[in-house]
Amino acid sequence: MLLNDWLRWVYHAVTTARLRSLLTALGISVGIAAVTLLTSIGEGIRVYMMDSFSQFGTRIIAITPGKTETHGLAGMLTTIRPLSLDDARALGQLPHVNAVVPVVQGTAKIEAGRYSRDTDVYGVGPDMDRAWKFDVAMGRFLPEDDLENSRYFVVLGSKVRDELFRNSNPLGAYVRISGSRFRVIGTMESKGQLLGFDLDDALYIPADIAMQMFNKDTLMEVDVVFRETTTSEDMRERIRQLLVRRHGDEDFTLFTQEDMLAALDKILSMMKLAIGGLGSVALVVGGVGVLTIMTTALKERTEEIGLLRAIGCTRRQILWIFLGEAVFLSALGGALGLTIVGILVIVLNIFVPGLPVTLQPFYMLMSLALSCGVGLAAGISPAMRAASVDPIEALRSE
Repeated sequence: MLLNDWLRWVYHAVTTARLRSLLTALGISVGIAAVTLLTSIGEGIRVYMMDSFSQFGTRIIAITPGKTETHGLAGMLTTIRPLSLDDARALGQLPHVNAVVPVVQGTAKIEAGRYSRDTDVYGVGPDMDRAWKFDVAMGRFLPEDDLENSRYFVVLGSKVRDELFRNSNPLGAYVRISGSRFRVIGTMESKGQLLGFDLDDALYIPADIAMQMFNKDTLMEVDVVFRETTTSEDMRERIRQLLVRRHGDEDFTLFTQEDMLAALDKILSMMKLAIGGLGSVALVVGGVGVLTIMTTALKERTEEIGLLRAIGCTRRQILWIFLGEAVFLSALGGALGLTIVGILVIVLNIFVPGLPVTLQPFYMLMSLALSCGVGLAAGISPAMRAASVDPIEALRSE
């Protein structure tokens, strides 16, 4: 049997019962659409989260108080010692350091005229705007006060500025934060949200004043931004040695940006696979539909198989005819499923523009290949049974 004859025979067999073939392909299309759409959403979330974390730069090391170690069945042993402003000042003296940002965070009430609201307050150092790549919209950021005896200045996030001052200029105005009087010296550009935290709905005050306000004797975190003249591993070791000398023990934890991005990428990739796995359940159901239809077709076409064998078709050719039909049906369902996904993505981008859905050609091709693989797997059993039909018995049944 020539290739052209084989293709025409497969096409004729599929198009003879058009409604049955369409329903079978539709079952596959639902599975492919589910797998492709869910995987695309998972990939979109992964890309969005990676971009969100990368916006703070890649040459940054976060230091948090406390060292966590695992000791067999003894569980988790955690020691926490203060991470102080003196530590932050000392870190700023290390070679290759570009900026150091001590961080204290809390919630406080802010009052401006007849308006008041509760919001997040970040106690930070004067290098925060360039270290975290935040842009100042008006005025300036916190001045250099050497992290002690700082002046009562505040910089407003864009959302706080809009709600408290509406269309008026807030620069030079005074606000009360947790009962203390602060002067507004700047406002920030909109930064958006990260992991549910609205970075625009926040205030930025000096770290030493924030520690007094929230009655804290330790920093929540210290971020060190280093220059391109060194590597993250070298900078990490320098920081570790300095803090061990100051504390007498390694009672802190270091996270490089590479560590955080790698861990996040691993978690999100596993989540994407899990989401795709849930969608593959529908694809399995579609495969069962192909198996059912091909088994039914085998019973209906016993005489046809006997005739083909009588005119010289080999068992292998019969096998390939039935496998071709199964793969053709599944490929048709895959193409239909990708079309459905394309329409859904367009609709989602119009009505839910915030949902990070990205269609990538690689995943679309993989989905089409997966549909063909499902059809091939589902068609093996009926095809082998068709190839093993005795031609004499098949013709006698006619």
